[in-house]
Amino acid sequence: MKAAVLHQPGAPLSIAELDLEPPRAGEVQLRVLAAGVCHSDLHYMNGDLQARLPIVLGHEGAGVVEQVGDGVTSVAPGDTVITLWRPRCGNCHFCTTARPALCALGRVNATSGGLLDGTSRLTLDGEKVNHLMGVSCFAERAVVSERSLVRISPDVPAEIAAITGCAVVTGVGAALNVVRDAAGEAVVVIGAGGVGLSAIMGLKLIGAGPIIAVDTAEAPLKKATEVGATHVINVSTQSLNDELAALSPRPIKWAIDAVGSPRTLRSAVDSIGTGGTVVAVGLGKVDATAEIPINPLVQQEKRIVGSLYGTANTPIDIPKLLDLYRAGRLPLDALLGRHYGLDQVNEAYSGLADGNSGRAVLIPGLAT
Repeated sequence: MKAAVLHQPGAPLSIAELDLEPPRAGEVQLRVLAAGVCHSDLHYMNGDLQARLPIVLGHEGAGVVEQVGDGVTSVAPGDTVITLWRPRCGNCHFCTTARPALCALGRVNATSGGLLDGTSRLTLDGEKVNHLMGVSCFAERAVVSERSLVRISPDVPAEIAAITGCAVVTGVGAALNVVRDAAGEAVVVIGAGGVGLSAIMGLKLIGAGPIIAVDTAEAPLKKATEVGATHVINVSTQSLNDELAALSPRPIKWAIDAVGSPRTLRSAVDSIGTGGTVVAVGLGKVDATAEIPINPLVQQEKRIVGSLYGTANTPIDIPKLLDLYRAGRLPLDALLGRHYGLDQVNEAYSGLADGNSGRAVLIPGLAT
């Protein structure tokens, strides 16, 4: 099968013919239908995040089940599924309290470069190739644990299913599961990429307002207004704090940092008023830190909370989000950008680095 392999940070991905071992007990083989072009993969490509190399990238995917290993009961051949880059055991404290993204199994995938037993099903010319977060969907096929899958209705478009498994559940989930009670409250969203735009959709669902999108480029800000932002601020030409003071007479209660840089986290903290909360969603470089002034944090009782995977109960929340999409309440089609074939993956990431708006999607079966 063809797959996109990262051999070293800073180098382009190479499209290679890999051997894929059949699924073992508890595992599933998928034919990949679509895979989202996410910034997290770019972090591995440029070395901001580290992984065992060589590795097949891709974690935001959707596919059709082709084979199942012994003991698999949750899916069957022919089922349509979304991949999860955080598996869940179903039995630990975090899984049983509806926070499966914090399950320890996620660390197994992240640190071993393999599946849940720590071993890989991928080889290139007889040499081991690693899996990214137990998924590796920048490929024609993938073998994953059944604990890394959510079965969905086959009537959901593949590209919508793929982006829902990461960007959408992360952004909408941060709004629904962390912000929650913000009806009539001003909320700032820093970063109008796939996650930030999804957060804006979620904020609109809960009745927040004004919803203020912040970015450094006009194209994503225009997209933000299409999906629910009531105001936009281009910080390349405007002062964030001056604009916020003009937009909201009351202190800002909530801010979502969907970028994950020291600068944007600090901006989020500065943007909220007394008693406000920053929800940190975006991931940064390995060991990245942000300087936060201590006294205002204490004296104004500001809070900073993290939200991984939208703090979602993924097996329950992802199908609910797709129900909202089918009902017309989540305009996920507006998130989509250009479609690329698998062999155009480097072109897709060049567009992402250049700030192209919309969530680009790889379609392995797309003729190019």
